[in-house]
Amino acid sequence: MIQDNRFELKQTPAHIWVGFSAEHPILSSAVYNGGACAASNILIMKVAENFEGTKQVMQTPENTLAEYCKQLGLDGTTVGMMTSASMDSFRLASRSAQGVAISVLVTAGISNARCAGDRADWRTFQTDADPTGTINIIILTNAMMSHAAMVESVMLATEAKTVAMRKLGVKSPVSGAIATGTGTDAIAVANGFGSETIRFCGKHVLFGEMLASVVIEAITESLSDRVK
Repeated sequence: MIQDNRFELKQTPAHIWVGFSAEHPILSSAVYNGGACAASNILIMKVAENFEGTKQVMQTPENTLAEYCKQLGLDGTTVGMMTSASMDSFRLASRSAQGVAISVLVTAGISNARCAGDRADWRTFQTDADPTGTINIIILTNAMMSHAAMVESVMLATEAKTVAMRKLGVKSPVSGAIATGTGTDAIAVANGFGSETIRFCGKHVLFGEMLASVVIEAITESLSDRVK
């Protein structure tokens, strides 16, 4: 268990849990309570891989996460993500400057690496695909971001993820191009309550530099021992 004046963090073989003492505004692409919400917890849940020929019948990801949150006894709203990647892939990296702190938490697998624009595996708009490799990113800050800055932080973190993929030389098995992530990536950004207000999160401002560099560091460290 890691305690920070901004959050609590617990890593187990089955999950990564981030807890807040009060609800934080969170913007995410999470499968459980995704979108914009106020939440007290962020969870990354480890699920078993479904290998070909042994595919298990499972309930929906939403129901699976809801039940797991009950088992853990989590109070308040939880933003939940899934991955089949090992929790040993977890990395935490941080930056701070001028009273502003940013921490990025990552779990990463690349078994389903893809390049944006690759031909989709599913030729429909809906899929029951499992959360296989998956790069999950959680961004925490003590600063108060504007709504626009929160959206911009998602964009910048995604670009930073692509930089990490390029540095590591991860390629899409579909197109052979440098991967920009996996087919099941998710991200969550938790706003802070500090006195510093962040209106912009682009490449011309310090917050953007700090965020991008810490995302690159966390993903690179997470995957470096599995990429040759």
